[in-house]
Amino acid sequence: MAEKKKPARRTSSGARARKPAAAKPESARPAPPPEAKAGDGVKNEPNPAQAAAAAASLGLVSDADIERLDTISRNLMQSALKSQKLMSDVMRRSLEGDPSLAPNADPLHAAPELMKAWESILSDPELLLQAQSDLYRGYLDLWAGTNKRLMSGGEAEPAIQPEQGDKRWRSKAWSEHPVFDAIKQSYLLNQRFMLNLLAGAKGLDEAAQRKVNFVTRQMMDAMAPTNFALTNPDVIEETIRTRGENLARGLTQLMSDLERGNGRLALSQTDMDGFEVGKDLAATPGAVIWRNEVMELIQYAPATETVRQRPLLIAPPWINKFYIMDMRPQGSMIRWLTEQGFTVFLISWINPDPRLKDASFEDYIRQGLFTALEVIETVTGERQVDTVGYCIGGTMLGTALALMAAEGDDRIASATFFAAQLDFKLAGELLVFIDQEWFAEIERLMDAQGGVLDGRTMADTFNMLRSNDLVWSFVINNYLLGRQPQAFDLLYWNADQTRMPKRLHLYYLDTFYRQNKLSEGRLEIAGHRLDLKNVTIPVFMQASKEDHIAPAGSVYRSAQKFGGPVQYMMAGSGHIAGVVNHPAANKYQHWINETLPDTREAWLEGAEERPGSWWPHWKAWLYAMNDAQVPAREPGGGKLEPICPAPGEYVKVRS
Repeated sequence: MAEKKKPARRTSSGARARKPAAAKPESARPAPPPEAKAGDGVKNEPNPAQAAAAAASLGLVSDADIERLDTISRNLMQSALKSQKLMSDVMRRSLEGDPSLAPNADPLHAAPELMKAWESILSDPELLLQAQSDLYRGYLDLWAGTNKRLMSGGEAEPAIQPEQGDKRWRSKAWSEHPVFDAIKQSYLLNQRFMLNLLAGAKGLDEAAQRKVNFVTRQMMDAMAPTNFALTNPDVIEETIRTRGENLARGLTQLMSDLERGNGRLALSQTDMDGFEVGKDLAATPGAVIWRNEVMELIQYAPATETVRQRPLLIAPPWINKFYIMDMRPQGSMIRWLTEQGFTVFLISWINPDPRLKDASFEDYIRQGLFTALEVIETVTGERQVDTVGYCIGGTMLGTALALMAAEGDDRIASATFFAAQLDFKLAGELLVFIDQEWFAEIERLMDAQGGVLDGRTMADTFNMLRSNDLVWSFVINNYLLGRQPQAFDLLYWNADQTRMPKRLHLYYLDTFYRQNKLSEGRLEIAGHRLDLKNVTIPVFMQASKEDHIAPAGSVYRSAQKFGGPVQYMMAGSGHIAGVVNHPAANKYQHWINETLPDTREAWLEGAEERPGSWWPHWKAWLYAMNDAQVPAREPGGGKLEPICPAPGEYVKVRS
């Protein structure tokens, strides 16, 4: 009979007592951790360094691993301390009363529209059910595909693809690594769910729907997994490679940008010391031949022995610096025009300070455009000129043409408009920023800044229109990857913003964007009611297919307002690249249809697509009106003494 086992001895608490382990030789035992000292943390718990030492003594990690972990730990601790300083500095400045730092949970004043949209959605069970069903099906496809890739390593059809041109997912890990691919697709499914829900909301007018869509996209863009260190594979890889130094560097750069913005984030997009205006950019030879309180007039030096008899005057936007048309020599529109035999004059607007807070729209017309016409006649002897208006400069030019028609002034022989609007009914996403609440906010900011709107506010507004490209990509690069922004001429220009005088800017927003007075024949200046139908000179309207500031459809409506011959032409790309596209670059394309049917759709059906730049076609249009040649003209023409070399002094004033 088998011998019975003795019951295990139990302790006084009832737990089964364990048999004592055999004693290990002294040499095999790990060294006891050093005793905790006061202030080391919880009593009897080793700190990270002690834990690492103990793990090393057991052979679990190598000395190199310990060094790597220690470096990462120190960098993360440094980052945490810098984060605390950042928060305390921002809070301190906010409490001191800086209006630009005052907390604002709803900077776009979209809460009423969002509430109305969600009330509509929640009262529509069919819309909710359809959206939830689409989301559920999408997640089923995502889970099935991800499981297939994880279990067998095979390929799977994605449940959803990013929009074409979405640069956030360029890293190979977003498509090749199953986990990051699943994170990406999950985000895209949720984004589609939200946007489809809000697009189906009923009872919203066009302005409210536009604001809801815009704000929702801004929120969804901010929540993208690319913007967070723990869900961005590039950031994780860089953190491991640099042992956390990227995060420490990023916080240092964040502190620098906050310091530069005096507590308000001045996001660095490029190396602002990488270029010099007048040397690297805006370097086409010429001279300032006239200056007043709102503008300098530049006449560019000729590049040919003879020049076209009729001069060309360019009115750029005052919302940006003019040298977008005179960047590096190989891409400069100004240099190209001089090489084609044009005598080129250009208005360089002042970067205004509070002394010009009461400057008006009419002041800019009369002291800017009309004064330039007088000076050109003085130095060339030519009464009539061809003119160009770019963006807001085109809005001013169109208004001036209607005023000149009312006053019997015929000094402008033709007008060309680059990405400019005169009818603002379809003015695009910028309409989000002109409702009553935002209008009041702009006025408040200008009053706080002495009567001007600072350049950073203008930059922030335009950056929001392309937040993934102009905001979040730099947040990732500068603050998460800890890299310095590179020197890039276009981004340098984009960051070199100008200020806006209060009276001029509020008038522009209210008269054109909010009330569309010029297009509807309700605008009055100097006692004249302006009518674009009275403008009968030849007009060339350039639009860009992907323009988000002056949409091609809006420019087409503007082209239809004139009373004379109009040629509408559409270029590829957007607001900048669609205009500034040197023929030597051999990029993009353009569409030509010399008729102007009732609808843009009809115009597109009859348009001919041509490769490359549209500049030669425009040159031919100008020369067809006047091709007479005269000897080359030097700046000032012997009638006025040049004041200073181009690009002048006004363009160099930084905001």
